[in-house]
Amino acid sequence: MTSLPEIQQIEKKIEALGSTGRAEILTYSELGDLRFPIYKVSFGSQDPKAPVLGFVGGVHGLERIGAQVCVALMNSLAELAQWDATIQQTLQNIRIFFIPTVNPVGIYRKTRCNPQGVDLMRNAPIDADNPQFLLGGHRYSKKLPWYRGELGAPMQLEAQALVNAVEKEIAHSSLAITLDLHSGFGLQDRLWFPYAKTVQPYPDLHLCYGLKELLDRTYPHHFYRVEPQARNYTTHGDLWDYIYDNHRGRVQGQVYVPLCLEMGSWLWVKKNPWQIFSAEGPFNPLKGHRHKRTLRRHNTLMEFLIRALSSPQAWATTEPLKMQQREQQAKELWYGER
Repeated sequence: MTSLPEIQQIEKKIEALGSTGRAEILTYSELGDLRFPIYKVSFGSQDPKAPVLGFVGGVHGLERIGAQVCVALMNSLAELAQWDATIQQTLQNIRIFFIPTVNPVGIYRKTRCNPQGVDLMRNAPIDADNPQFLLGGHRYSKKLPWYRGELGAPMQLEAQALVNAVEKEIAHSSLAITLDLHSGFGLQDRLWFPYAKTVQPYPDLHLCYGLKELLDRTYPHHFYRVEPQARNYTTHGDLWDYIYDNHRGRVQGQVYVPLCLEMGSWLWVKKNPWQIFSAEGPFNPLKGHRHKRTLRRHNTLMEFLIRALSSPQAWATTEPLKMQQREQQAKELWYGER
């Protein structure tokens, strides 16, 4: 039976979870004889109102390192949950979930798109302001990258499964953060926040500034550039814009921050130019030592997000004056507004 190393690792970890975690299959992604499960693995509180932290990978099959880092983070947390008293206590109050391989057929076939030729991160029913030609999403042909899917068609199976799973997790949560892991842009790892659809500031700008400020104070030598995604380009159909807008439209007084980790793959290519001729080369670290370094590189970020989720008073203030100050500081930093 055809399988993926990433899915094999997930299934191996599921067998060893015992009572420390829970696993479910969201759906199956299929193409001909290929049929892969899309797993969601959860740890911690089952209280619907508990704070939630989610990690997602493998939305774009070519960006395989995103799925691999997500699996590595899941494995580390699963082990800590077995013996670390601090993590065990933390997990009594929060919930952490992982969906590492959203597009397993794409990973297997080394394609950006899903089995139907659709870019899942261009597939939500959202139109952007002045997106870049083709890159921002289009409906010309599935033979071209960044294809959105047919106008008016339902979202793709994999995209809808992700949306449903995340919306269920955050529906009643007092505070939720998700981190979607990608690669393929720039020489530096970036933490992007909404919107992808517009260069206009999004409603919870003060939260991202508070989180960035906390990250800078806690780890002043970190290597992430924190910024709005639209500062680089805008796109149609971003799934996280869609989930955020839906959640904000339904729920009042709950905090949800969707983040995207865009790993700077140009640095890998710069250090090893020959890998550009490989199908996976532009998006993944192909040298063994760089691959291992990348798999362990973001453990501190996971730890930080867990701590931030557990201590929202450090960054997610509800004090009106402080919120206004942070929003103004954010606009000056990211949008040049004074």
